[in-house]
Amino acid sequence: MARKKEYIESEVIDKAMELFWKNGYETTSMHMLEQQMGINKFSIYSSFGSKKGVFLECVKSYRKKLLAITDKLKDSNNGIVGIKEYFYDFLEFAKDNNDFIKGCLVTNAANELNEDSDPVIKNQLSNFTKEIRSLFENNVRQEAGFSEVQIQEQSDYYIVSMFGLSSASRVFNKPQLHIFIENIFSKK
Repeated sequence: MARKKEYIESEVIDKAMELFWKNGYETTSMHMLEQQMGINKFSIYSSFGSKKGVFLECVKSYRKKLLAITDKLKDSNNGIVGIKEYFYDFLEFAKDNNDFIKGCLVTNAANELNEDSDPVIKNQLSNFTKEIRSLFENNVRQEAGFSEVQIQEQSDYYIVSMFGLSSASRVFNKPQLHIFIENIFSKK
C-alpha cells in the first residue's frame, strides 16, 4: 500500500518557487529544495521525479499566479497603454512580503542559461517568453499606423524591456523603476 503524502503539493511547490525565484534554477540544489520545501529527497523524487520536475511545476504555478495580470493585458483594448499598465502591474506582482521586488522567475532562470542548459528548461522558458511577447504584439496591433515590421519590432522592444525591468527590479528602487517604465513608453 502506498504511503499517503504528508504535505500539500501546492504548498511545497510555492515554497520551491520562492527558492527558484530568489536563486534561479542552476544555483538551487536538491539540498536547498529539501530545506525550503520541508520534505525529504525521497518525497521530492517520488512526487516530481527530479529538480527539473520541481522547477517545471513551479513554472506552471507561476503562470497561474500571473494570470491576473496577463489576463488583464489579454483583455485590454488600450493598445500600448495596456502594455505599460502590465509593466506596473508586474512590479506589484513581483513584490515579496517586505516590498522587495524579486524580478521574474522566468527571467531570473533564463539569465543563467547557457549552451549546456537542459533543453526542456530552455523550451519552457522560451515558450513563456513567447506567450508574453504575443500579448504585447496583440496590444501593439491595436494601435493605428504601425506596419507589420514595426509591430514585430515594437513587440520585440517591449519583451526585451520587460526582461530588463525584471532584472533591474532586483537592484533598483521603485521610483527608479517607475522612471525606467516611463522612459520605455515615452515618445522621443
